[in-house]
Amino acid sequence: MSALPETMNAVIAREAGGPDVLVRIQRPVPRPQAGEVLIRVVAAGINRPDLMQRSGMPVPTGATDVLGLEAAGVVVAVGEQVDGIGIGDRVMALLNGGGYAEYCLASAALCLPIPTGLSLEDAAGVPEAAFTVWHNLFELGRLQAGDTVLIHGAASGVGTFAIGCAHAAGAKVIATAGGEEKVSALQKLGVWRAVDRHSDDFVQVIADCTEGRGVDVVLDNVGGPYFARNLAAMAAGGRHVSLSFMQGATVELDLQLVMRKGLHLTSSTLRPKSQEEKARLALAVREGLLPWIAAGKVRPIVYARLLLHEAAEAHRLLEANANVGKVLLSISEP
Repeated sequence: MSALPETMNAVIAREAGGPDVLVRIQRPVPRPQAGEVLIRVVAAGINRPDLMQRSGMPVPTGATDVLGLEAAGVVVAVGEQVDGIGIGDRVMALLNGGGYAEYCLASAALCLPIPTGLSLEDAAGVPEAAFTVWHNLFELGRLQAGDTVLIHGAASGVGTFAIGCAHAAGAKVIATAGGEEKVSALQKLGVWRAVDRHSDDFVQVIADCTEGRGVDVVLDNVGGPYFARNLAAMAAGGRHVSLSFMQGATVELDLQLVMRKGLHLTSSTLRPKSQEEKARLALAVREGLLPWIAAGKVRPIVYARLLLHEAAEAHRLLEANANVGKVLLSISEP
């Protein structure tokens, strides 16, 4: 640790509010405790929970006020009781916060090796999406080869990553997004059908292209008025997985439809999960998803790279829904 600087640049929200409340400050470089590693951060991902934290929503007990739930970089110090990771290793990590900084702490159990062919910079866009997609699409949604999946908000970082994973698994993808530019981008990603939510009725599109059968899995981040329409578009035995509810958490549920079709309704959120559950997911991602990245079947789609002092602009991009793929902060040289 003696070769490391005493202080580092980091970004916090000085108060609850919009992107302008983000400020760059000096903080002591943290020291890893048992089970932790210290990472010199090359890049960090921007995620919607960061925006929620900035706006004043509570965070899990003990979480740092430095934003950032995923990062990639080089391990520069290792705490006690850490096996399998050493100084100099290149890793990408799911964090409980702290990624918007030159150095961050990570649980060794939540660090993933960076597959061959994936740059350190792009690797910063993997952990949050990988954990989210694996758990929701494959564990809860039970997606398998031959299924058809409807992905809402498909131009997002998670959405574009989910498209790649669904294709790698041998599934067909129907994807929704807003505007011709995003629809065109989804078509370039090879989706079976790309639906413009501004002008098209996804329920009718699904009825037409599946000959009335419907989709096997729905990955929904909209909620609100989409919920009933999602159920109408689902096949018998379909699985509906809610990731978030950008248009409202309160919905009306037609239990007769659910029972008649034999639908399965479930949901999850990643940040509040226990350390043990996240560690379990890390092993599942390592075994089930990283081989697809190593084989070039799945890649994070990067929309923009900004510098640490441009974190406010990165938040504006995400809030404006301007992105197709991930928005990343570049923090240091690889």
